[in-house]
Amino acid sequence: MPTARAISTAVLLSTATLLASSLTACAPTDQERDRRHGTGGTTTDAQALTSLRSQSPDWKPCPAPSPAQGGGKAPTALPDGTRWQCATLRTPLDWKKPSGDTIDLALIRARSSGTPDDRIGSLLFNFGGPGGSGVATLPGLAADYEKLRTRYDLVSFDPRGVGNSAPVRCLDAALPDEDDIDHTPDDGTAEANALVRFNRATAVACQKNSGDVLPHVGTTQTAQDLDLLRQVLGDARLHYLGISYGTELGGVYAHLFPDHVGRAVLDGVVDPTHDTLQEALAQARGFQLAFEHFATWCAQQGCALGADADAVVKLTAALEKTLDDTPLPTPDGGELDGDALIDAVSGALYRQDYWPALRVGLEAAADDDADVLHDLAEALGQRGRGGGTSGEKSNEDDAFRAITCDDSSNRYTVADVESRLPDFLEASPLFGPGLAWSLLTCDGWPVPGTAPHPEVSAPGAPPILLVGNTGDPATPYEGTARMAERLGGKVGVELTYQGEGHGAYDSGNTCVRNAVNTYLLTGGLPAPGTVCEATPLPEGK
Repeated sequence: MPTARAISTAVLLSTATLLASSLTACAPTDQERDRRHGTGGTTTDAQALTSLRSQSPDWKPCPAPSPAQGGGKAPTALPDGTRWQCATLRTPLDWKKPSGDTIDLALIRARSSGTPDDRIGSLLFNFGGPGGSGVATLPGLAADYEKLRTRYDLVSFDPRGVGNSAPVRCLDAALPDEDDIDHTPDDGTAEANALVRFNRATAVACQKNSGDVLPHVGTTQTAQDLDLLRQVLGDARLHYLGISYGTELGGVYAHLFPDHVGRAVLDGVVDPTHDTLQEALAQARGFQLAFEHFATWCAQQGCALGADADAVVKLTAALEKTLDDTPLPTPDGGELDGDALIDAVSGALYRQDYWPALRVGLEAAADDDADVLHDLAEALGQRGRGGGTSGEKSNEDDAFRAITCDDSSNRYTVADVESRLPDFLEASPLFGPGLAWSLLTCDGWPVPGTAPHPEVSAPGAPPILLVGNTGDPATPYEGTARMAERLGGKVGVELTYQGEGHGAYDSGNTCVRNAVNTYLLTGGLPAPGTVCEATPLPEGK
């Protein structure tokens, strides 16, 4: 969705050589046709599905992530010597035509460390975005899930359109440099028109470079891929941990396949009742609340930004406006403008342990030194801005746009944004404008979009554990209860984390981890109304 997930800093990745073989949508090879058709008859959808479900992935040692996945080094072995394995899963390009063309999805796994008798099956992960590469992300977070590996193979994947799975590409020499576009227009019509032209030119480039894939990257088709992967891995039910957008994917899966849901955890829960505008407005409030919590902490620490939270908020808002007019130079020859400051601040609000660095960065920027905020943004790995040694970017931004616009039927105009801008400014003078103008992301998109919001009703599904964070900026806490309501009676079981940052499990909170691990490992759910409290940051940090 064209909201704050577009500036997510949850996935920290880098570069390597692009894997080019069979990662884009393609017609079947001659051998594939022979295998499908036998003596030349037409393959039915039922026959195609039988073939897809009977495939056996060819697991091999993992190479380094491709530039499309974010780059970096090949994943190293886990402490017990277990090596990461990678493979591909063949799946229909269009699930409405299973006997048609196919694409390959990139997979990664680490085998269970337990005995065969202890093993439950595979635990599938989606880390959010949408657009993040699960293949590149899982190894970096594996230490958090080592206890879960005692009973599960840890498995993730690049969803369709992402990374090495038929990646959406919108690269085009004719596109203007996005760094030259003001994403919070404030000078009348000129900047707004430039933003409109950029979004429409991007849509044209996406259609030009990825037109075959573009209509087929929505969450419903990815949920169908998940069910195929479950069957190919040999599991009777899907055991799943979804974070942020991964909770939306998990909810859609439960709606489509309630009888196939196993032990599932949704952490950092998306509000399934919101359309794109409502979600953006809720996020404006969420980021404002999170920043006010940071400002309170900063003032208590005696930071130079202000004597109280209100003063810190006002100084930061004034600094953003100043930088919008007069950017500061950065060490790489670029500049820190108002948009870049918002990117750095919002990225740092995703984890409470980034707060000390954010404090130092804002103090330095207020003193006309952009270096610290620039370095913070670099360290957080601002999405889509990294690249391999070849200079090629991750496709996360392109995939985010494509999946968002395929899922949502909402289409907004400059007039729509301008009419609602006062509501966004009231919600957050700092974050509201950028989130309001992000509503134009799908302007001119060549695919009409599915619905105003996802369908997640799952009557008859077993319990699904929903973890909500009261200080979450990107998926505000209220969405957890609404997901539980939409899933249906006795399906959604809520666990509250009174903390900061986006999501809860990866915060390291012992209470949250114990509750989630207990459920996934034994099936035991936390008692209704369970609340986990965060540990405050140490003084002086």
